[in-house]
Amino acid sequence: MSQLNPRKPLPKAPVKLDLAQAETLKCDECENVLFIQSFMMKRVSALMSPSGKEELLQIPIMSCGNCGAVNADMLGDLNPDELK
Repeated sequence: MSQLNPRKPLPKAPVKLDLAQAETLKCDECENVLFIQSFMMKRVSALMSPSGKEELLQIPIMSCGNCGAVNADMLGDLNPDELK
């Protein structure tokens, strides 16, 4: 009986993106186009934590590199009132 050789999946062709056609996001406050990564910190009580211990979570958020504002559409499920 001959041995079967498993076939390797074919490599996928890289997707070519034309970034000139992509929308450039701007700060809602000052229209700056540069953003920096910031973090919102959340304390999770031991009762809510899967580990049963109090935890500190770092939630990455992109904020304007000029004025520090965070666009509402970059917040995901976070409450915008928490940024004030």
